Amino acid sequence: MNVILDNVYCVGTLNPNLRIFDIEMCTEHGTSYNSYLVCGTNETAIIDANHEAFAGEWLAGIEGVLNGKEPSYLILNHTEPDHSSSLDACLAQYPSITVVCSASAAINIKNITNRQDLAIQVVKNGDSIDLGGLTLEFYSAPFLHWPDSMFTWLPEHQIAFTCDFLGTHYCEPRIFDRTLSYHDAFMTSFEAYYQAIMSPFAPWVRKGLAILDDLEPKIVATSHGPVLTKGSSLEKCIDLYREWSVEQPSSPERIALFYCSAYGYTQALAEHIAVGISTALPEAKVSLYDLVGANLAHLGTELNRSTAFLIGSPTVNKAALPTVWNLLAHIDAINIVKRPVALFGSYGWSGEALPQLAAHLTTLKAKVFDTQLSVRFAPSEADLAAAEEFGKEFALSLLA
Repeated sequence: MNVILDNVYCVGTLNPNLRIFDIEMCTEHGTSYNSYLVCGTNETAIIDANHEAFAGEWLAGIEGVLNGKEPSYLILNHTEPDHSSSLDACLAQYPSITVVCSASAAINIKNITNRQDLAIQVVKNGDSIDLGGLTLEFYSAPFLHWPDSMFTWLPEHQIAFTCDFLGTHYCEPRIFDRTLSYHDAFMTSFEAYYQAIMSPFAPWVRKGLAILDDLEPKIVATSHGPVLTKGSSLEKCIDLYREWSVEQPSSPERIALFYCSAYGYTQALAEHIAVGISTALPEAKVSLYDLVGANLAHLGTELNRSTAFLIGSPTVNKAALPTVWNLLAHIDAINIVKRPVALFGSYGWSGEALPQLAAHLTTLKAKVFDTQLSVRFAPSEADLAAAEEFGKEFALSLLA
């Protein structure tokens, strides 16, 4: 238990050994699952829950502050299971507690707990709860980073509880940014967290920053990482979010080609396709990326930043290579809609990879180019010429 300010406590838990979050995100410095208590003269609220693996420790921390007193509310700013999977344990200990959340979060909670008997108070933008001397106000903050997200504001202490927004997977036993031992490591993790979690939602990030600009918090209490304070890291972190989320001006096409190539055949196609694209669109920025041994999280970011992209894959065991599927797992499914994409590759015994990739990308509502370039084994000079023409045709389709 850590005291934030009078009658405000951090009762979160630490997970310093976590190295992979949500299957794919590397967490070199572990993480924390932050939860807070706000104790008014009449009622007490828990803000954000915890990961179920740490439910016992979390509830013991709450009990250490309340000493038998029953909390009235559990505020869930966001219902991803690392913040909500301990809800069953909380309800077992405090069966009369009311869960406060957004409308979309209420649907998620019922499915996470598989219970329909929950006491849920749905709040909308501008609603508030008086705890007695302390007030909780709620601000809708969708897609930061789920549709259910909201901020909770404690005006008496100027604390914004923002859940994942401005958070980071970083774990030290010291709760405040001003007391960190390894501040540079924290800032590196802060940027990695933004790029992995928030970068696909830049327009909503700007809206979240506008909320904080209006509120002018002295403290931002996030759900992961240290509590950010004015005069220490808060201003810097906000400035970085502002820099990273700035709306990009119109610029030349950014066209990315991603490929796997065991014997150089698909790579040769990629190189000639790039020539064709550059011939048709000389102002475009055309980049080639070999997926073998690459940092797929980084290439996923490049894919999501592109205005159009191409995927090249051989066929192995009647499918695209696992590395290609792993790259596509990094796609931002919201912003990929209508993004132009073309497919190419060399194959040997069979050529199922490209139709499978086309079906998957169509499901994601990308704009899949009608033509696929498929070559059996080593491309001939005629095939390479066809690859350049394929690149030209795809590039010109972007102007249509």
